[in-house]
Amino acid sequence: MDRAQKQEFIGTLKGVFENAGAVVVTHNLGLTVAEMTDLRGRLRKEGAQLKVVKNTLAQKALDGSIGEAGDALFTGPVAIAYAPDPVSAAKVATQFAKENEKLAIIGGFMGQQVLDKSGVSALATLPSLDQLRAKIIGLVQAPATKVAGVLQAPAAQLARVMSAYAAKDAA
Repeated sequence: MDRAQKQEFIGTLKGVFENAGAVVVTHNLGLTVAEMTDLRGRLRKEGAQLKVVKNTLAQKALDGSIGEAGDALFTGPVAIAYAPDPVSAAKVATQFAKENEKLAIIGGFMGQQVLDKSGVSALATLPSLDQLRAKIIGLVQAPATKVAGVLQAPAAQLARVMSAYAAKDAA
């Protein structure tokens, strides 16, 4: 890799670090090509990516922005998993690490905050952005669905309900 390619790669990594919701740092010692392809495919399905990085270039791209603890993550054979959604990359990487002992989660970072292995695991247990959106939509739609159900009832049923309430109040 010549100097121009290194500068281009550092620029690419800076963009990745700035735009990612969270970056998960892994050691991938001994993974076969098929296993790496499987991991990349799983990440791609969730909108995330995996990139094998050179440690010195990653540290230069970070430029000390997350401190010494962040720089310490980049030792050994490192690959980073990242996505705009802070949860998806952590979920897939953690699940794959449970299934395959050759992939080890080292840590990660979200913005300026450095996460250790347990922090990444905790992040992986959170619901994804799409799941949160679905829950919110469900909560918003539930009262509207109930109102629509009442309004769709035939007039006779409404009259019976009203007469039942009137009889209850009279008693």
